Amino acid sequence: MVRTYDRRTRSSQHGAGRRVAAARRIRPGTGGGPPLLLCNGIGAPLEAFEPFTGALDPAIEVVRFDVPGVGGSPVPPLPYPFPRLARLAGRMLAQLGYDRFDVLGISWGGGLAQQLAFQNPRRCRRLVLVSTATGSLMVPATPRVLLRMSTGRRYRDPAHNRRVARDIYGGVLRHQPELAEHLIRAFARPVSARGYLYQLVAGLGWTSLPFLPLIRQPTLILAGDDDPIIPLVNARIMAALLSAARLHVYPDGHLGLLTRAREIVPIVEEFLLAAGAASPHVGVPDT
Repeated sequence: MVRTYDRRTRSSQHGAGRRVAAARRIRPGTGGGPPLLLCNGIGAPLEAFEPFTGALDPAIEVVRFDVPGVGGSPVPPLPYPFPRLARLAGRMLAQLGYDRFDVLGISWGGGLAQQLAFQNPRRCRRLVLVSTATGSLMVPATPRVLLRMSTGRRYRDPAHNRRVARDIYGGVLRHQPELAEHLIRAFARPVSARGYLYQLVAGLGWTSLPFLPLIRQPTLILAGDDDPIIPLVNARIMAALLSAARLHVYPDGHLGLLTRAREIVPIVEEFLLAAGAASPHVGVPDT
């Protein structure tokens, strides 16, 4: 009998002295692989992954969490840069009892996922990058899209969210902008202005370009062909720089992982559950 736990817990972080909201879904299965850590986009809490996790094979254990300043995690006194956020996530996983893990990051969370893989070469087994890029050194969105992404208003104002969804998310939301409102309706609480600002600051000056060739984990890159926030060329650049990357392009926009979950989930499942896949040696934690 499959037992499913999906609850929010508090995890005190040694050294950093912060508390992080984490949701754990523990489901005994036949996969035998490590848990999948999910890193969300800017301003989005762990609930945003519901369309994806709801369609995911129960054989895959899932850990979701809110970075400091988002959802159930308190706003810290100062912004956390990506290397420190990666250490925080690594310590959280260790406290939850995980020696190794896979990681999936979407958009802003894709930057954190790249940093996690780089800082944890022995603990991180596989990497999934969705609608993301290499940080400050990338092919950028248009100024209009960047301006609309500069605040978290779309998470707090449903009418504004409908107005901007076509332009910033692309794909199916160009014709069905109301889907964007549906996706954020499940959020337990809107992101605070300061929390959103701190996430923006976390990415200032950060880029994965220098260390991408050093990431040896097998990597699946998922990208939409109509993504105004992260133009498709960025995915192609990452695929060329990573040593073991596979690129899958789907006909949708920035939120394709959620709007086309049932089509994309099997691709992620096959990548994570592939029989006989080589796994890095698990030794002393890197973080």
